[in-house]
Amino acid sequence: MARGLVAWAAVMAMLLATAGCDHSSAQAGIPRPDHIVVVIEENRGYNDIIGNPDAPYLNELTRQGASLTQFYAITHPSQPNYLALFSGSTQGVGDNSCPHTLTARNLGSQLLQADLTFVGYAQSMPHVGFTGCTSGAYVRRHNPWVNFSSLPASVNRPWTDFPRDFTDLPTVAFVIPDLEHDMHDGSVRQADTWLRDSLGDYANWARTHNSLLVVTWDEDESGGDQPNRIPTILVGEHVQPGNHDQPNNLYGLLRTLLDAYDLKPLGHSADADAVDVWPND
Repeated sequence: MARGLVAWAAVMAMLLATAGCDHSSAQAGIPRPDHIVVVIEENRGYNDIIGNPDAPYLNELTRQGASLTQFYAITHPSQPNYLALFSGSTQGVGDNSCPHTLTARNLGSQLLQADLTFVGYAQSMPHVGFTGCTSGAYVRRHNPWVNFSSLPASVNRPWTDFPRDFTDLPTVAFVIPDLEHDMHDGSVRQADTWLRDSLGDYANWARTHNSLLVVTWDEDESGGDQPNRIPTILVGEHVQPGNHDQPNNLYGLLRTLLDAYDLKPLGHSADADAVDVWPND
């Protein structure tokens, strides 16, 4: 355990070292995709997925795209990590309680204010604009955008509304599988198969249509030598395939999404570097 704490402290020191730096050039070199789809899975560490034969599709994506080998969640449990990725802060939420009403700026509001579009698609959510805490295998705690009063109900949509014509996608979409398909209650294999069947066509399309698929996790539960190291995979036309070992976290991923559309950073994303997985011209 002591060894794990030392490793974690070293990683966090690297991540925080840029806090006082000038990030004015962070947008340089980041492509502006026509569409970005972000999928958030549950409760698995890097070594639980990468190289796991029960995750053949996810490992296929690592070969097609960029795999971030030193990427970290922010905290435990689940909900604060979703909020961190969506708004640059855990918003003072430290548990999985429900409901919350938040007024802070967030990724969705930034996009809408810039005349761009955002939609969140949640599997097993019963209807557009649903604000209940649970419904079958759907849980609101994994659905961060519902908590922000600045967003219209129309951006909160069930997975069944995900466009089959990918040109109809919003600028940025979040996809939240339900508890049976996000590795929370179901198996790694079950989630891997759902991802392949549900978004495999989009992943292939994105590689030739100026678009991007991001698959990340909320947290790990291993408590190993590198606590909260999570897999994160990016696949798209402008991605440099291979392993990328620069330390980063969910705030850096949010910074990447904002920088891609010349939007101001939110919260702790202002102190993070964008993910660098783009070819050097």
